Amino acid sequence: MEENILTEPPEFKLYKERAISLATFLGGPLVAGYLAAENYRQLGDKAKVRGAWAIAIVATIIIFGGLFVVPDIEKVPRYIIPILYMVITQSLVQKYQGAAIKSHIEKGGQTYSIWRAVWIGLVGLVVLFAILLAVSMIVGNNAPQ
Repeated sequence: MEENILTEPPEFKLYKERAISLATFLGGPLVAGYLAAENYRQLGDKAKVRGAWAIAIVATIIIFGGLFVVPDIEKVPRYIIPILYMVITQSLVQKYQGAAIKSHIEKGGQTYSIWRAVWIGLVGLVVLFAILLAVSMIVGNNAPQ
């Protein structure tokens, strides 16, 4: 196989699948949407940036809205829900970005540190808790007595 040594490596960075999965476990589907959207933005696919955000927002509403309406949710071990959305995210990233990430790396492109993704996941966790707290307070104050 011949290599073209004159080919310049990509000048942008992407998040690897593993980094996105770990950050998603920590920070939820909004973090997954942010990281996937950032990859799409770097790859120049504006339509998929919006799609990644839309999926993340809808998934967040469904998952965390369900926590308020599902009876006996406290019986479900706390780690199950993050593992579920992490596995789903991992599958989606592999399916829709896996080839682009692999190609980027093969061309000499760099990736962001997994620690950057962990930091983003932790910031996302704080934001998610703030949102859930606000919704809980609003719903709790408006609940019928």
